[in-house]
Amino acid sequence: MKKLNEASIIEIFQKSLGKKKFVSEDVEFFNIGKTRIFTKIDTLVQSTDIPPKMKLSDASRKSIVACISDFAAKGIKPKYGVISINLPKSISRSKIDEIVKGFKKASKEFDIEILGGDTNEGKEIVLNVCIFGESKDFVSRKGSKEKDIIFVTGPFGYTALGLKMILEEKQNKVKIVKKSINIFTNPKPRLVFGVKNKKYFSSSMDSSDGLSTTLNEMSKQSKKKFVINNIPSLKDLEDYVEMKKLNLKNLVFHGGEEYEFVFTVSPKNKQMILKNSKKLKTPIIEIGYVTSGKGVFLQEKDNQVRLKDFGWKHFK
Repeated sequence: MKKLNEASIIEIFQKSLGKKKFVSEDVEFFNIGKTRIFTKIDTLVQSTDIPPKMKLSDASRKSIVACISDFAAKGIKPKYGVISINLPKSISRSKIDEIVKGFKKASKEFDIEILGGDTNEGKEIVLNVCIFGESKDFVSRKGSKEKDIIFVTGPFGYTALGLKMILEEKQNKVKIVKKSINIFTNPKPRLVFGVKNKKYFSSSMDSSDGLSTTLNEMSKQSKKKFVINNIPSLKDLEDYVEMKKLNLKNLVFHGGEEYEFVFTVSPKNKQMILKNSKKLKTPIIEIGYVTSGKGVFLQEKDNQVRLKDFGWKHFK
């Protein structure tokens, strides 16, 4: 019997629920009269998504951030949220207070009104968040064109290192380790940058499942070749990786959990994007370009090496 993976499970649901052809996007939308409503739902499970020693307030905030990051990539301002929680019977009041603290912090941070939700009992903590927003349009994953420039918000690789340190329970006072753990536990989705600049994006996608996953999905949907000629990492990470003999490409391209996003722009909009990133204090990095063909390739001197999708996949 063939083992089911995330893609095959989604396909079963789509076919059973009447969707003959499902095109993956960061958000879903529906119309009520002339109003277009966008929505995103995300689930955070204690055993798979909350590493040991991570504060529950950080976890609950992150469950909202996971949705906000998708809205940021689409250039849509979120407005309302509904939260469903699953809690073990033995959970303490202090832990519930911690969870509430994270939800409250995120809702204030991103100006979201929590409308309500559902509370249930189970064996572990599960946080399920659904966010809603209104917009006339959005940026899809498939609009990139030949000669477009590929950008990412923020540097990559820190979150993968931070998670590694947490799981290995490294009590390390090295500055970059503390920095990486903080970036993993307290991600900063680039909502304002996405909302204010979406008119310049030809395509865009959240990168939380891994940069290699995002690039390959955008390339596939756009039916274009993506060439990456600049690895989006900073010197402190590169120096630490070299010292510890770690694999920089694995951390940057396959780690995930960054809650940044990838976007493509026409060369004519490059200077405007750079100007706005500086104005909004949002770090962006040019990492490559779009051309004819298919697949994602990493430029290494005179050779182009295929960059396969080794990002996060459930059920693998």
